[in-house]
Amino acid sequence: MTETIDNILELFYILIGILCALTSIRSFRDSTNSARIGTGLFWLLLGIIFAFGNFLPYAASGIMLVIIGFLTLFKQVKIGNIAKLNDEQGEKAAKRIGSWIFFPSIVLALTAVGVSYTVLGGQVGIGVASIVALIVAVLITSAKPKTILDDTDRMFQSVGTTGILPQLLAALGVIFNLAGVGEVISDAIANIIPVGNQFLGVVAYCLGMVLFTMAMGNAFAAFTVITAGIGIPFVIAQGGDPVVAGSLAMTAGFCGTLLTPMGANFNALPVALLEMKDTNGVIKAQVPMALIMIVVHIVLMYVLAF
Repeated sequence: MTETIDNILELFYILIGILCALTSIRSFRDSTNSARIGTGLFWLLLGIIFAFGNFLPYAASGIMLVIIGFLTLFKQVKIGNIAKLNDEQGEKAAKRIGSWIFFPSIVLALTAVGVSYTVLGGQVGIGVASIVALIVAVLITSAKPKTILDDTDRMFQSVGTTGILPQLLAALGVIFNLAGVGEVISDAIANIIPVGNQFLGVVAYCLGMVLFTMAMGNAFAAFTVITAGIGIPFVIAQGGDPVVAGSLAMTAGFCGTLLTPMGANFNALPVALLEMKDTNGVIKAQVPMALIMIVVHIVLMYVLAF
């Protein structure tokens, strides 16, 4: 079964790679884009990594990532000539479809959750749900294949280099853990928190998750490092329930996601798709709720974990 799941996931990665390659072809052929070579190369290399990453030597993938980094650093990845939206047609379609436009999103969520409870697991669930939701969206909107490809290209180019940030940050979390960053944090916290003080341990655990998530942009990447460095020695070792403490620490990290531009999926993606003038507009709207939830997490962890 494990091999079957891996093969299904590999299929999804190949599909993503193909979509990246299609955007690459469009970018190379876009004479209106002043950085069409760099933009096309960026999407081509990203597509190769997604589609063939498991079959390539690690060094090859690393070299391609370095090239991608240089293209981004020197601003050689730009939005080109993407398919234009027809406001009049969009308005007519909106009146015709109405609230049914949200139905594919609901189908996606329900399907993903449903599949996650099977032996296939959550990762396969997201891939299956995406395909099912796409089919439902096509049936509702009567969209043509060209429209699907145009909108996919529009989304890819609008998100741009930000789209690769979650994968890089997740990898960085693994590197930090292997490098012993958790031990360094643990030693530093030990000089501040009195031994046996459960409340300060909880505060350090929650705030550590928030701050490290803000730096990493990913609570999953921060969890391993902060749990090893703070959670285990200063909360769990002091009698805290590991299930309760670990669960609340993870969601405390999500509070940090709401406060950082590094949280690409949550904060940078909506800005790009909605073409917001204020690049930090989403974060500013989320700050009050995030601060309240941080306090709530500290209280809940202290009350429920001990």
